[in-house]
Amino acid sequence: MGVIRKLKRAVRGEVSPATAMLETLRRSRASLRRSNERFRLSQKIPQPARLQPQFANLSSQELLVHFQKRRNPDFFPGLSRAASADLLRNTPEPEIRELIATAQRIKDEHCWPLLGLGEKCFGVEIDWSRDPLSGYAWPLDYHADIQLLRSDGSDARVVWELNRLGHLITLARAYTVTKDERLAEECFLQLQSWSAQNRVGFGVNWTCAMEVALRAMNLLGAFEVFRHSSNLNEQALRLFVDTLDQHGKYIRRNLEFSYIATSNHYLSDVVGLLWLGIMLPELNDARSWRNFGLREMLREIDKQVLDDGADFEASTGYHRFILELLLFSFILCRSNKVEIEARYWTKLHTMLEYMRSYMRPDGLAPLIGDSDSGQVFPIGRRRADDHGYALAIGACVFEDPRLKLDAIEVPEELGWVLGEQAVNAFRRMAASTELEVSKAFPRAGTYIMREKDLYLCFNASGAGLNGRGSHGHNDALSIEVSALGRPFIVDPGTYIYSADLEKRHEFRSTAYHSTVKIDGVEQNTTDVQVPFVIGDEAHPRVLLWETGVNSDKLVAEHSGYARLASPVTHRRSVTFNKTERWWLIEDQFFGDGDHEFEARFHFAPDLEVSVTESKVTARDEKTGVGLVVLALDVAGEPHLENQGTSRDYGEIQDSVSACWRISGHPGKLSWKICPINFSLSKQTEGNYRSRGR
Repeated sequence: MGVIRKLKRAVRGEVSPATAMLETLRRSRASLRRSNERFRLSQKIPQPARLQPQFANLSSQELLVHFQKRRNPDFFPGLSRAASADLLRNTPEPEIRELIATAQRIKDEHCWPLLGLGEKCFGVEIDWSRDPLSGYAWPLDYHADIQLLRSDGSDARVVWELNRLGHLITLARAYTVTKDERLAEECFLQLQSWSAQNRVGFGVNWTCAMEVALRAMNLLGAFEVFRHSSNLNEQALRLFVDTLDQHGKYIRRNLEFSYIATSNHYLSDVVGLLWLGIMLPELNDARSWRNFGLREMLREIDKQVLDDGADFEASTGYHRFILELLLFSFILCRSNKVEIEARYWTKLHTMLEYMRSYMRPDGLAPLIGDSDSGQVFPIGRRRADDHGYALAIGACVFEDPRLKLDAIEVPEELGWVLGEQAVNAFRRMAASTELEVSKAFPRAGTYIMREKDLYLCFNASGAGLNGRGSHGHNDALSIEVSALGRPFIVDPGTYIYSADLEKRHEFRSTAYHSTVKIDGVEQNTTDVQVPFVIGDEAHPRVLLWETGVNSDKLVAEHSGYARLASPVTHRRSVTFNKTERWWLIEDQFFGDGDHEFEARFHFAPDLEVSVTESKVTARDEKTGVGLVVLALDVAGEPHLENQGTSRDYGEIQDSVSACWRISGHPGKLSWKICPINFSLSKQTEGNYRSRGR
């Protein structure tokens, strides 16, 4: 890539000259540090963990006894020895059996689920550098030399998921309820195998400090459980302690900080240091890691969490991830008497309230922007659109019944993180009887229209990351619609990152969202060779938001097509008639010249979608409910296009979108969206035109 192009990409978004200069100096220093690191790591000299003086002088046996018997620091209450009897007694038997069976399969066959790819099996000897998706074996080169974008079907995100070692938490949970020492032995063997194959600083599993931090956090959870095992000997203890010390030092050397912008990566880095500093006070660097991690985590909250509670990356998937990072870290700090100012607890609660508001009536989340299905401390495997378990934990942390969803049973995370007392409190907690209402989140650009079982999510978010774009999509003025207990019009999700760049850009494209594309041009510029850069041309802005008992109205526009030879501004109005249960979508276009317009509505999978003249009907054959999208002033039938939907990273389901193609200079295009219960009413469908506008 040319120097000018690199420079333009680095300073995209809101960047002052002073900030650009600071970033240039930082990168120069980082390059020098990396040269020093490369030389030192190439010496292949073992680096045992440096301990605090009072522990450094202990014999190996004395150190082992110390770790086995220490009472502080405290990890999550549900993973403590004292909690195991309550968990075993109060957890449903089928859930316990499933947990034990899953752990046995990990131990006996090295098989477990990975993202949305389903269960993967890794053989007798796990190859930690082999991509489970493509089979590509990543080289064991110095981490900064590894090229992550290969255009051969490999995906670093997938191999990183394997190497986050989240499945060790499953082994630890099963050990907690069974005390089966074979599970502890399997954990030690896998860590030994991993360490032997992943020399510090070399290979794909050391290319990203965020991944190192998330792996360290999972290892800390496993260690907290397995330090009580009779199989933990002096060698296994040394392996754990050395590995975690190496992880902390690597993170500190390779922080993903930038003066231009930080993101979920840097936040993960500093949270990993915070956890290491709290949970391993025996290490020489623990205090500095803890203090630095806490200070930087709070600073990042101020930068990354908007005033209305949303993560600033224009993504509900990464909102869940950031929320998990902070929620689990605040719980850990509280357990260990690490003070956090009240205003940060308030902001965390605001994040939960935002999540509560964007959840659909079916208890699942709209997948706005990117989602890689990432979880911070994966006690249970959760799909990308499953966010309710985080609300349950938040409901107990803040003792707030507003965060308790009727659709969510007691999630398994609740007991393992907060203990049986929290589970009982959650069961006693009466869910709020207050109905969810329409709400606006102007900083996030998220607007929710609700009335009982009717739900519309309007997206007016920008590119994210202060205009730099990373995980945002070309989805300005797009909508999601749910009715009668199920979603009908949906965001298609993400599907994949680097394994298939063509699909990557399809799923983030304007044409995959329920909005209007003009002259075949994207709302924001993208580069087909780069998966994580998106322009900031659209700048959506809301002109009107009104909500009342009987109706809501929203008017917004974007300028993504101002760069056309004949510029066009797209303005969309949404009127919600709560009494008569319909939405009116009106698209207006301001500009000169003739253009090609493509107006799409992207339907959820498992719907029977049909076209009759200017009307599209999406029907759920199992329940008999449906949704009709009726063009009010558009001539001609829409075309049905096969466009996949992805609810989980690496997973794709068949679905279709309805596309109206119009040429010329129309002033306005309008659609009426109405739910219909075919099993109860045949009359309503005939009334769509007459009850109109």
